[in-house]
Amino acid sequence: MSSKETCRNELRTAIRQLSDRCLYSASKWAAEQLVGIEQDPAKYTPSNTRFQRGSSSIRRRFRTNEITSTPVAGVSYVSTPVMEEDEVVNGDFYLLAKSYFDCREYRRAAHVLRDQNGKKSIFLRCYALYLAGEKRKEEEMIELESPLGKSDAVNRELVSLERELSTLRKNGTIDPFCLYLYGLVLKDKGSENLARTVLVESLNSYPWNWNAWSELQSLCTTIDILNSLNLNNHWMKDFFLACAYQELRMHSESLTKYEYIQSTFSFSNYIQAQIAKAQYSLREFEQVEVIFEELLRNDPYRVEEMDMYSNVLYAKECFSALSYLAHRVFMTDKYRPESCCIIGNYYSLKGQHEKSVVYFRRALKLNKNYLSAWTLMGHEYVEMKNTPAAVDAYRRAVDINPCDYRAWYGLGQAYEMMHMPFYALHYFRKSVFLQPNDSRLWIAMAQCYETEQLHMLEEAIKCYRRAANCNDREAIALNQLAKLHHELGRDEEAAFYYKKDLERMEAEEREGPNMVEALMFLATHCRAHNRFEEAEVYCTRLLDYTGPEKETAKIMLRGMRMDQSSFPPMDVEHFPP
Repeated sequence: MSSKETCRNELRTAIRQLSDRCLYSASKWAAEQLVGIEQDPAKYTPSNTRFQRGSSSIRRRFRTNEITSTPVAGVSYVSTPVMEEDEVVNGDFYLLAKSYFDCREYRRAAHVLRDQNGKKSIFLRCYALYLAGEKRKEEEMIELESPLGKSDAVNRELVSLERELSTLRKNGTIDPFCLYLYGLVLKDKGSENLARTVLVESLNSYPWNWNAWSELQSLCTTIDILNSLNLNNHWMKDFFLACAYQELRMHSESLTKYEYIQSTFSFSNYIQAQIAKAQYSLREFEQVEVIFEELLRNDPYRVEEMDMYSNVLYAKECFSALSYLAHRVFMTDKYRPESCCIIGNYYSLKGQHEKSVVYFRRALKLNKNYLSAWTLMGHEYVEMKNTPAAVDAYRRAVDINPCDYRAWYGLGQAYEMMHMPFYALHYFRKSVFLQPNDSRLWIAMAQCYETEQLHMLEEAIKCYRRAANCNDREAIALNQLAKLHHELGRDEEAAFYYKKDLERMEAEEREGPNMVEALMFLATHCRAHNRFEEAEVYCTRLLDYTGPEKETAKIMLRGMRMDQSSFPPMDVEHFPP
């Protein structure tokens, strides 16, 4: 990264400029990164306090007037000059318009600035018109919503805004903020190639607008598109690449990039949350839980990304922790989509699926494009055996993000429940293409191949092999591979997989029917091939279990003793008559 002092000074200036243009989410992001930069202990006054990363205690640091910088070697970053502010023709009108904007009176704000020609005024006027159009579009979506929850409402300001901003760009009088808005308009109209070009122009001129980076990232749907962008090598580009890698499912690369950024922004809660997100995608739940616990100690009223934490607690069936988290976000801000999803997860874990659906619907009323709520609601409908509603929810999720493997997987499950394995197989294939390292998806596809309608056992074996190579946490693949090989008459292969499954169960100290099944098969197999010593070991272990297997093992041991009468005598461990 660039020197910490350079990053700090650039962010302070950017926060003022972004706030002055009512780009508050970008300003908030910049401010969070500003306080995330590790400070020199010699530079703090007693009035300044800071959470110490990795500890719940607060360390006080002291400031002096000295300024130093510590650049990280190995990477060369461009220096982007700070944008000079233009002279506003009438600052009083701008302040009035900004006040109207902050009160969400967007058309009044635009009207006040109709005769102002300063670049700041032009941007705020156009941005106010864009948001006024978005506000009206949302109202029409509610008024004109179809029974399936869909609407053809559009932002009616896009055409005039595109015309005006295009003219400014051609004349060379457009500033980076209007370029960002122009890119936003082009994206909404479906002109993705030109939108990418315009957003890159904006970011090369003014790289501190995180909103522009986020819009650009949403347009980078493949790694080839990402690599084709002609971006300056500013330190903000590292944040963008880390985020883009994550959305392109390059989770290891994203994790590496965030850990590198952390060398400068070591106190950034945003980076910690993104690292947790990458590890969540890699199914490293233990580490994710530790990071979120630390985040909540440092930022106890945080709601962003906490729905992901609730997913981890749900997967681990941590009732008390999920209950505490749900109560915490409810008291902080109960009308946030994330809060509703967390509460929905809590009720789902309790088995109260109807209540869970109520909260997922509430999340969608707050944000119709909230992907997690559609997917989770689909899961609840599957639990309630309401497959048509589940299919509709999953399809809405896919419409929002075609790269969401969970929604494709959910569609596969729903069609499997309806005994339509060909459709299910199509959706499972989509999900494994998007998430090839998730063993659950390969197992689901293998089970689909095993159905009576398909009965494609060789294809099922290939899927189970992929699952076994993808760290099959549920320990299903090895057992199924052994069964399928046995069914196909390949007893040597079956013995190989039963032995591997037995070794894994021993290493994880697991007992159960799979253990008995593996021991029984291996004992029978070894006896049939005259490997009496191995067979005796497996039979002796079966004597520790109750049920018919114990009696079978006794009979096999007696039979082996008789079969070996022509061999040198061997010791047979004593077992009950």
